[in-house]
Amino acid sequence: MSVEETPVRTPLPQLLEGLAPRQDSGPEGARSVHVPPDWMQGRTLYGGISAALCLAGVRLDFPDLPPLRSAQISFVGPASGDVTVTTRMLRQGKSASFVIADLTSEAGPGTHATFCFGAARVSAYDLSRFAPPDVPGPENAPNHFARGGPAFKQHFDVRLVGGAAPVSGAAEADVILWLRPLDLDARPVEALLLAMADVPPPAAMSLFTAPAPISSMSWMVDVMAPDRISPDGWYLLRSTAEVTRDGYSAQSMALWSRDGTPLLAGRQTVALFG
Repeated sequence: MSVEETPVRTPLPQLLEGLAPRQDSGPEGARSVHVPPDWMQGRTLYGGISAALCLAGVRLDFPDLPPLRSAQISFVGPASGDVTVTTRMLRQGKSASFVIADLTSEAGPGTHATFCFGAARVSAYDLSRFAPPDVPGPENAPNHFARGGPAFKQHFDVRLVGGAAPVSGAAEADVILWLRPLDLDARPVEALLLAMADVPPPAAMSLFTAPAPISSMSWMVDVMAPDRISPDGWYLLRSTAEVTRDGYSAQSMALWSRDGTPLLAGRQTVALFG
């Protein structure tokens, strides 16, 4: 992977707060913002920030929605520079609402997302079998992007504590990382979780013996603690490629806070061009 760092870092809250209503004749409810190069991944926006921008647009257009519970995100095409986020309410019920968000740029459709928001309710059931892996802390772990990485990496401190680095010819594709956003006070928390959960390269890249292009296609996410912040700013993320063949990889992803609280679980389909 090549290094794409830029000298200026735009904090996540600043970028999300920059979403402003369009002044032209575009669709009603559309908001636009310029995304600077430090949030790029190759020729397109980093997938996590595309998802976070879609969610931010929804929150601005529908501020009274309950907490985020799940998301289905399709990375339709590349996007960069000036982007527009358009939202549409599919259904608003008594406790749950479904909202669509589309992110576009000059290149055309970039990201399509469907978000499900649900109010908490009293329940007699409380079960969690989503324990984090037993790994060392991040303090002495190596930098996951030590050999280069995308431009957006400068927003996160990422430490490898399990599995293998990308393009290392590993026999397995199960990667465990500690990561910490450099903007520790980043809000809203839901958008931060989406922005963080897609940070690592696909787990299948650990199998690669030489660099090759990849492209995330779809991402399904369950949010289990939408307002939880890790006590010391460190989050544990595991990404596992379960099936890799025919130029595609199906992987599972999970995110916990430092105290072991499950925050997010996901699945992703990735196209491999090598």
